[in-house]
Amino acid sequence: MAGERISPEEACDLYSLPLPELGILADVRRRQKKREAYEGAGERIVTYIVDRNINYTNVCNVGCKFCAFYRRKRDPDHYVLSPEKISEKVAELEAIGGTQILLQGGHHPDLGIDYYLELIHYLKEKHPKINIHGFSPPEFIHFSQTFQMPLEEVLRRFRDAGLGSVPGGGAEILVDEVRKRIAARKCTADQWLEVMRTAHRLGLRSSATMMFGHVESLADRIEHLRRLRELQDETRGFTAFICWTFQPENTALSGRKLGPSEYLRMQALSRIFLDNVDNIQASWVTQGPEIGQVALRFGANDFGSVMMEENVVSAAGTTFRMTEKEIESFIGEAGFEPRRRNNWYELLS
Repeated sequence: MAGERISPEEACDLYSLPLPELGILADVRRRQKKREAYEGAGERIVTYIVDRNINYTNVCNVGCKFCAFYRRKRDPDHYVLSPEKISEKVAELEAIGGTQILLQGGHHPDLGIDYYLELIHYLKEKHPKINIHGFSPPEFIHFSQTFQMPLEEVLRRFRDAGLGSVPGGGAEILVDEVRKRIAARKCTADQWLEVMRTAHRLGLRSSATMMFGHVESLADRIEHLRRLRELQDETRGFTAFICWTFQPENTALSGRKLGPSEYLRMQALSRIFLDNVDNIQASWVTQGPEIGQVALRFGANDFGSVMMEENVVSAAGTTFRMTEKEIESFIGEAGFEPRRRNNWYELLS
């Protein structure tokens, strides 16, 4: 309540509070964090963005147990999108006033660096006003290994080609014992953090994420938050944090789908713990719009994306969709002022 930093041990204690009480504390933290934002109107403003998720390929050689999206090259429904096809999708986004694409894909074993650099060049030439928010840390580790090129050089060349920012995907839980159980061939926690550290040093800001509710413990979740907070102290490069629950349908990782109360509890704790991250995004894509609306009283100040296209979560059996008008209605009904933003949380007219 005094705005002071809490320890991991205190986070464990807070987690056991009654859910409404924890929500109140997270709302206090949100107000503290946003009070001075947007010319003093930050307490009442909830932002959102109009963008499109484009998965340039579904071919992946990692085989994460929680993923229902990936395909092998031998599968008949595998694909790699051409720059022209991706440009068509971007043009459709521009037609509804969108400002950003989230460009991610699987770890394709055969695509060379020319595919990626030419793709970014092409998209920036055709759509100069669209921000390319692309390629998660595990992809960059894959690129560095596949291209036999230092990580910093890969990131610099992508940035120079037109990459605008880096999404926080692939974090899952930043504890290697957990990562080995759910995605043994994906990058380590240290590698994920090093990609972000290097990207921030090169001027590329990023989001940070957490996928929870599978094999991890509460201590693992708090360790994940601790490592994010520590890196943010160092670089100040994270624009936002988003957490969501594991979606088990159609995946190789068995488990029970967590309910909304567990999601709200974790989001509230994240808002309290991550005192140096300005924005917390509600995950209505996995929880549904009604819980996304409730999340605005559990520490979230952003409603995420209109998300013209989404393929990964929907492959796991969760398919929530909303228009811009619906998002603004949900934000307004919760007692806030809806405002469109860009990737850097600047308000748009």
